[in-house]
Amino acid sequence: MAKTWLPPVEYVATLPKATAYACLYFTDTMNRPFQLRSVYGSEAWQWPGGNMDPGETPWQTAVRECREETGIEFPGEPRLLGAHFLEPCGEDWPVNHIGFIFDGGTLTDEQIAGVVLDPEEHAEYRVHTLAEWERVMTPRNFQRLAHIERARREGAAVYLETAAFA
Repeated sequence: MAKTWLPPVEYVATLPKATAYACLYFTDTMNRPFQLRSVYGSEAWQWPGGNMDPGETPWQTAVRECREETGIEFPGEPRLLGAHFLEPCGEDWPVNHIGFIFDGGTLTDEQIAGVVLDPEEHAEYRVHTLAEWERVMTPRNFQRLAHIERARREGAAVYLETAAFA
């Protein structure tokens, strides 16, 4: 029996849905991770980045979101540190969410001092050692940070999965 192929529009309608985010991972000159504190929700600490807009690539999203959230114009090239898959989370987030974390390199003290936050999205920024971040972050988000830091240090991208909240 011959297979019947669906037209692309019909086939795509049968596939799982997902949203995507992209961000830049920065450290300061002492190799301490730089993060922003979100004004939304309990998973407060995050990297400059956000959800993709229609027509954007993950890299374009990371660079645009970084500029919008910090004022930093990132001139570098894409270097992927990790891909992140998050399961749907009920009504809070009803579809898969896929992330791309890129290496933003090292920020100078002057660049960090010049950060201008969008107060509608972030309340503050900080740099801490990994041990200090572990004390202020949720365990789930700290694990993501630790894996991305290791990926940068070792030069090999990581794949992360985050299960939905129980």
